[in-house]
Amino acid sequence: MRTEYEFVLPRGFVDLSGTVHKRGVMRLATARDELEPLRNPTISGPDDPRLTLLVLERVVTQLGSLPLVTMAEMEGLFAADLAYLQDFYGVINFGTEEDIEQLLAARAHQQQPGAEVAQLVIPVA
Repeated sequence: MRTEYEFVLPRGFVDLSGTVHKRGVMRLATARDELEPLRNPTISGPDDPRLTLLVLERVVTQLGSLPLVTMAEMEGLFAADLAYLQDFYGVINFGTEEDIEQLLAARAHQQQPGAEVAQLVIPVA
């Protein structure tokens, strides 16, 4: 069973030295990954927008050459990258293998020079 998936951010995280980190790895979430952030005293409840960042911080295991992915990196993502990671999380955790392959193929196509940017809509049950 595959538990880790590579991704490429649309824009990339820019660190303090100006290096852009686009490639990363996300692992499948566990129940603890979704429950533990709710125990954080700074989270007001399940609708708190920071909850998403805490969950992503736990499941994004690699981002470029960064030694560690922390809340600071999650908060520093461009909106397009955060949206991409949210979609990616939903597909790899709740979609089918076909959904995952479709997402990865669409992303690879967008990375090709001269490729038109198309919006991919994948239903997640």
